[in-house]
Amino acid sequence: MKGTVRDSIGLPFTVFRARDAIDYAEAECMEPQPVSAEEQAWSARMYEAGMLEGSKVMLLFSRPGLSLTYVWFKSGFPLPRHSHDADCAYFIIAGALRLATEDLGPGDGFFVGKDVPYTYTPGPEGVEVLEIRTSNHFDIKLLAGKNPAYWQKALAGLMQAKEAWPDQATPPSGMQVG
Repeated sequence: MKGTVRDSIGLPFTVFRARDAIDYAEAECMEPQPVSAEEQAWSARMYEAGMLEGSKVMLLFSRPGLSLTYVWFKSGFPLPRHSHDADCAYFIIAGALRLATEDLGPGDGFFVGKDVPYTYTPGPEGVEVLEIRTSNHFDIKLLAGKNPAYWQKALAGLMQAKEAWPDQATPPSGMQVG
């Protein structure tokens, strides 16, 4: 394995580099769970409106029982309420986010247990986060609901947030991943 070295007691360690990170779409490490037809239709509308232009999600490292992911969400990215079937610690590299009533910035973090619903809102510069997960393959359950009012608000928020995204061509840290 490229980058794997054995130490004096025979346990491997691995070097990984930001430039070698792979997009989540290629990594196939996150498995979406089924959603209702209504949720699927609203999600499609969000994608068609350009939601993915506000995010970059890259797998930095993976091995059985562990994964490390780099996430850059541009300002106002509409991250839907969701959960995963693995514990995860989040560490903010740059930018800021709002988690419930907490404003978090560089060097801050939070932990989300398995199957605990959460969402957060990136700050005015966006946010870069490292996700350290207790699995290399996990699910994502969208929990945004069938409420049309939620989706209409999310779509309106996306349209407003998108206006600032062209000015956010590089992440707050300036780091290039992938």
